[in-house]
Amino acid sequence: MFNTAPGEAAEASLLACCGSRRWARRVAAHRPYPTVDALLAAADEAGYDLSRADLDEALADEAAPALPPGTPPAAHTALRAAHDVYEGRFGHAFVICLAGHHPAEHLDQVLGGIRSRLGNDPDEERAVSAEEMRRLTRARLARLIGHTSYPSFE
Repeated sequence: MFNTAPGEAAEASLLACCGSRRWARRVAAHRPYPTVDALLAAADEAGYDLSRADLDEALADEAAPALPPGTPPAAHTALRAAHDVYEGRFGHAFVICLAGHHPAEHLDQVLGGIRSRLGNDPDEERAVSAEEMRRLTRARLARLIGHTSYPSFE
């Protein structure tokens, strides 16, 4: 269980949710959490408090969103090309939370997100990326602790 795991093990689990070491240490240090909602709220709060360097660290740990098995090769090529353009413009992986979207919608969500966000200026995109990172972290954390009411098709 997360609340009773040794500190290093809890931090390692949290780093799988968000690549910021400061975020993981902070969330792990405030255990035990009385409820799942308290844990998710603490994770959100720590996410809002990420410094520029912390966010850079978290974004550097991300990779392009994966497509579901069976996706045609042309779709993988299109995604790779779009992601390369995005990464070239903003210097980090494109992040988007797909929780609550059926896997069949992932390609459209990701490509549409990249296309729409390429028009952002770097500061605006940093804010959008930070929000998507918080949402993605929350979804990963909910899955980590087995919180089944969080929407996910993965």
